Amino acid sequence: MSRIADDIIKSLEQAVEIKKGNLEGNITRYEIADVKAIREQLHVTQKELAMAMDVSVDTVKSCEQRRRNPTGLASKVLNLLSKEPELYSKFKENA
Repeated sequence: MSRIADDIIKSLEQAVEIKKGNLEGNITRYEIADVKAIREQLHVTQKELAMAMDVSVDTVKSCEQRRRNPTGLASKVLNLLSKEPELYSKFKENA
């Protein structure tokens, strides 16, 4: 059998063991930034946040309405801003 087939079989066997409770599965949780709450915490408009993050206002609106989720660096920056809102001024200066 090929290596890929072996990996698939091994994964399926692990899934069965996880389901039976004999093996603990890996769980990855991602914190999704609440863009509207972060923006309100910063006391800025959608346009101001969009300019600071170098995205369109429509992107901010979509994220606030949960039609889109921030990903990658944008997600990390938003989560950082939620914890340290004073950093926003640095983004604003560079916009």
